[in-house]
Amino acid sequence: APEHDFVQELTIDLQKKEVSAYLEYVSRRSSLERVSDSKSISGVFTGSYCIHPFTKEKLPIWISEYVLIEYGTGAIMGVPSNDLRDLSFAKKFGLNIINVVDQSEFPDAELEDKLGYLINSDFLNGLDVHKAIEKSIEEIESKHIGFRKNQYRLRDANFSRQRYWGEPIPVLYDEEETCYALKESELPLILPYLNKITAGSEGKSPLMHAKDWIHSIPHFTRELDTMPGYAGSSWYFLRYMDPHNASEFVSEAALKYWQDVDLYIGGTEHAVGHLLYSRFWHKFLYDLAYVNTIEPFKRLVNQGMIQGIIENIILEKDSSPPRFISAELAKNYNKEQLAGIPVHIGFVKNYNTEHSHLNSEGVIEFIKWKPDYAHSVFQNATGTYKIGEMPLDFTLKTQSDVGKMSKRYHNVVNPDDVIHEHGADVFRMYEMFLGPLEDSKPWDTKGITGVSGFIKKYYKLFYNEENALELSDENSTKEENKILHTCIKKVNEDISNLSFNTCISTFMICVNELRKLNCRKKEILIPLNLLLAPFAPFITEELHHAMGGQNSVHHATYPKADESYLVTDTVNYPVSINGKKRYEWLVSKSKPKTELEIEVLQLEEIQKWISNVEIKKIIIVPERMINIVI
Repeated sequence: APEHDFVQELTIDLQKKEVSAYLEYVSRRSSLERVSDSKSISGVFTGSYCIHPFTKEKLPIWISEYVLIEYGTGAIMGVPSNDLRDLSFAKKFGLNIINVVDQSEFPDAELEDKLGYLINSDFLNGLDVHKAIEKSIEEIESKHIGFRKNQYRLRDANFSRQRYWGEPIPVLYDEEETCYALKESELPLILPYLNKITAGSEGKSPLMHAKDWIHSIPHFTRELDTMPGYAGSSWYFLRYMDPHNASEFVSEAALKYWQDVDLYIGGTEHAVGHLLYSRFWHKFLYDLAYVNTIEPFKRLVNQGMIQGIIENIILEKDSSPPRFISAELAKNYNKEQLAGIPVHIGFVKNYNTEHSHLNSEGVIEFIKWKPDYAHSVFQNATGTYKIGEMPLDFTLKTQSDVGKMSKRYHNVVNPDDVIHEHGADVFRMYEMFLGPLEDSKPWDTKGITGVSGFIKKYYKLFYNEENALELSDENSTKEENKILHTCIKKVNEDISNLSFNTCISTFMICVNELRKLNCRKKEILIPLNLLLAPFAPFITEELHHAMGGQNSVHHATYPKADESYLVTDTVNYPVSINGKKRYEWLVSKSKPKTELEIEVLQLEEIQKWISNVEIKKIIIVPERMINIVI
């Protein structure tokens, strides 16, 4: 690094003028400029060499702005064969480039990937990269020229933000720019009211427009930057434990009761934006004995992304004017010659099918959406056409891909539109029904009709054909209770495992079975409505009150399964002949073994296998199987 203490000592007299000029150049550039400017390769030779500890070769010592003093020791060994920056540097200054990793067995490997086998590396030759790293460390330690050490590197953006929103930073500056923290009695510091939020000049915060607030204390000015979002989000869960405490952020009693967060559900983007900072802050508070747990969260689950379909049409953007190409002409182009741009899926006929295409009407709609292409032409085998002049059978080649929902791809599904058509409960349950919580899954409205149909069936359990509430006070049967409590048990288990998609399947099975029995009994439907409440909060709230429920359904106790209803008094015996299953026999568990042996031989389905043969023995494993040996 140019700032390294050894630079002056290592620079020989012949190089001093060139090195000094380079140091002057580097001093005018920030660390960010030096790191981000990957195209600018610069450096200067000090004139000195060091000795390679293994090969004893002389290695030239250069200084370069892309080496940062805060990175490691501020000095690195350049390996141009497997580092892009080092390679560019070596090529620019004509330095020796020795290939040390053979990646021929890994044709898809990038230059910097740790894949391949060592070559031109003495005692490391033939080892794969990872084993070579380990071997080299062992050799360094055995020669007592270095030792193994884990070094952690943390990079962080500036804590302050040049925005209006966010917590104001509670500090003051005097006329000499000395910084002072506000007294505790002056907190909390509240953001000033602004009639209009506009950016400040020279990249400053909109707060620069709040002159009275900035200079409210004579001879002092306030900080204009605000804290970033993660300043508050890193510890807000602690405040939830004790939100009305005016003397401390959370009391010891509240901490002892609540302790840490049991479950955190968030997207993978939270890993840095929230979780990492939460751990830093929490461990800092733990070291100061302000919290009693060393980790803030017990369990983390990253939910998958709801994906959209990206539909592309073929457009020659480089032609003048831009040209849309029909499917038949597109066959003459390769992928490199064809540029794809996103198309709003509403324009696509037979969307997401093998025959997906845009007709002439769709092209006109596309132009309304993208007026920049209003002067484009549309070409197929019969000729070139302007907007509105295309033959009705004009088609465009399209290609569908699954990817992130984004405004860029014009494939965002507006929840309001789905809710308007199907209702919030259906939308909510369908998102759960798409698949496991942690998986990414493509949004496909074709499947939403199944959930919509389920909600309608569920509603009809409570209301008759005249749309009148029809419930019975009759006692529930054993079969009805078994259906209900099987559902309760499965849903409770699946909620614990965050398997919401299988919960929906279980509800569907339960409702279908109750409908077959024409069950309208309060003893069954009231607990079923409570069970469904977290999944379909609106219809269950409506039904709760229709059935005379007080307060909210969501304040009721969640149902638990009564195992006594799940115990069955029958057993389904597989009946085998010489070990091969021939029939399943449903019988009472209380039937004695002697009766089983007699009656199994009288079964019509078994008679055809045992007539005119000798029965050697009958093996009965209670409640498991029956095997007739002939």
